[in-house]
Amino acid sequence: MEISLIIALAAGLAVLVWAVVIFNRLVRARNLVRAGFADIDVQLQKRHDLVPQLVEAVRAYAGFEQRVLEDVTRLRGEARQQVDRVDDVAGRDAAEQALAGGLGRLILLAEAYPELKAGENFRQLVTELTDVEDDIEQARRFYNGAVRQLNDRVQHVPDRFVAGPFGFGEEAFFSAGIETRRAPDVGRALRAAP
Repeated sequence: MEISLIIALAAGLAVLVWAVVIFNRLVRARNLVRAGFADIDVQLQKRHDLVPQLVEAVRAYAGFEQRVLEDVTRLRGEARQQVDRVDDVAGRDAAEQALAGGLGRLILLAEAYPELKAGENFRQLVTELTDVEDDIEQARRFYNGAVRQLNDRVQHVPDRFVAGPFGFGEEAFFSAGIETRRAPDVGRALRAAP
């Protein structure tokens, strides 16, 4: 009788250790997703901060291109509204893609205004924007890798037996949508400047 009790206790202890190990792996994966999203958020904030400066720099040269300037300002406002919606990754992704497309159109205006392309302020802003876009791409890759890892853990056996009862679920990817992939190269204005 004592041997069966010892075996039952050992089996119970093994299951408990197994559950704790899996729970800790899930927590680590979820925290990586949160850290990745926070990194994206920081880079998107930098982009949002550059938009008014770019709009003003372009406005000085291209005042009659008011529609593009208003569109970019509106898209920035919509993207900023998405900041508070932490759980709506898809909505935020769509708003950021639209903003990236608007910024691309804004940068393309420089092609029509050689004085704007040659202006030091504009060149510096485009350089900063190019750096921020690169940082956003890197942060997005990290986040999506963390999401893939968490989603794999949540879906695979045996982790799924611990994930469900403890509220771990799949996360949404932050994609580089088709609009972003087609956005013009923001560094083009710099390379084309005299």
